Amino acid sequence: MKGIDLESMPLDELWALHETICSVLARKLEAEKRLLERRLNELSRVGKAANETPVRRPYPKVLPKFRNPKPPHQTWSGRGHQPRWVRELLAAGKSLDDLRIHERA
Repeated sequence: MKGIDLESMPLDELWALHETICSVLARKLEAEKRLLERRLNELSRVGKAANETPVRRPYPKVLPKFRNPKPPHQTWSGRGHQPRWVRELLAAGKSLDDLRIHERA
């Protein structure tokens, strides 16, 4: 394709070439995507039955570590995002140790 002079081509021919290239690229990308999805499905089935769904591993129960002093039913385990009540109490000057649930032995 070294012989094509794109600068001297009329606009209509350039646009037709552009549309042809886009359609060829779309077909090739779709074929590549199907091939990769098929390979991924084959790899995911290795060592599994065909109708077996993956089982999520069990996570241990996490006990709450912090309690809201006003409505004490609101608790937080300390994992994930801080609840709104924790953020509000921290902004009001409390510390996480003030909200900590003390274990009784």
